[in-house]
Amino acid sequence: MNRSTGRKPRAVRMSVELPLWRALAGYRILTLGYALALFLLNRREYAHPLGAALYMGVLTVWTLATWNRVTSAERCTKPFLAADLTIALTGILLTAAVDTPERIAGGSATLPSIWAGGAVLGLAIKSGWRWAAVGSTLVAVANLAERGGPARDTVHNVVLVWVSSIAIGYIVEVARASERTLARALRIEAATRERERLARDIHDSVLQVLAMVQRRGAALGGEAAELGRLAGEQEIALRTLVAGGLVRQRRSAEEEAQDVLRAPAVPADAPPEGPCDLRALLSPYAGSAVTLSAPGTPVLLEAARAAELAAAVGAALDNVDRHAGPDARAWVLVEDEPDEVIVTVRDDGPGIPEGRLADAEREGRMGVALSIRGRLRDLGGSAELMSVPGQGTEVELRIPRGSA
Repeated sequence: MNRSTGRKPRAVRMSVELPLWRALAGYRILTLGYALALFLLNRREYAHPLGAALYMGVLTVWTLATWNRVTSAERCTKPFLAADLTIALTGILLTAAVDTPERIAGGSATLPSIWAGGAVLGLAIKSGWRWAAVGSTLVAVANLAERGGPARDTVHNVVLVWVSSIAIGYIVEVARASERTLARALRIEAATRERERLARDIHDSVLQVLAMVQRRGAALGGEAAELGRLAGEQEIALRTLVAGGLVRQRRSAEEEAQDVLRAPAVPADAPPEGPCDLRALLSPYAGSAVTLSAPGTPVLLEAARAAELAAAVGAALDNVDRHAGPDARAWVLVEDEPDEVIVTVRDDGPGIPEGRLADAEREGRMGVALSIRGRLRDLGGSAELMSVPGQGTEVELRIPRGSA
């Protein structure tokens, strides 16, 4: 509230259309003056000057009484524009009844003259180029009917009104789309700044406390170590959240299997549900023992392909949990290339002995063969596994962006 006046400040909405509406209001007043001047100069030459004077009086009263209706989009309603266009068309057609055939054949101006263009321009600004085309076509038909045929000067004026009104209508539609895009960009920028501010505050307070609890808990051992581990997991989850990712609780294999059994059957050829951010599917795997590194922008894939790739990453991390030991750490790196998406899963475990994978397949344990390589093969991608005993294991998953 303004303390000096005691009034609340008004929010002013900037619009690219506002100057056009003001220009239209000025155009109607100026063209009314022009039409009146033409009538007064030629009033003795009309076949029925009284009828022409009556129409010019109605046109003057209508224009002056409704001048503020065209100052904004809210006031300039479609019924008003329809009435405005009706008055313009009536004046054009009435010219043939009140003027002499000689003057009409000589190319004299109609009663509303160029005032009729204001009605068409109002349609263009209000409803875009399509309605402008309809309005200008009606004005063109009325002018040709008044003239009795397609004379050169009449066709010239008709084409000029038709092209200019459609061009203005198209420009208005483009300006509206640009204004909406700008408003959306400003909202996103404001939200990003607010998120950055919150991230700074969280980093300076909550994240530092959680990191300290993790370090002290690990040093003290016992129950404090478990508390430190939980604090470390929450630190990673919160850090991912403030960085713009989506954090979901990681679930056990049994819970996922129960969800699959309860879910309705989906045909194998069901179309994907649109693009999906791969980061959101991989974020549940991040924790105290798993570090996720992904681009700052969304990594978009078809929903079905992204889900399969995330499942392959989960299978690789399950192998780390089972075979690399409880103290092993894993790193997941996501690379967003123009033609493909590459996800690398690396751990610091003891590695896989030579021939171990072939023995596992013969024994019926098909985790790597089916859960990882099989998924990527079905998607048209590839899975490369590199392991050196004593130096950990690295799984590189590549999936093309196109359909398999």
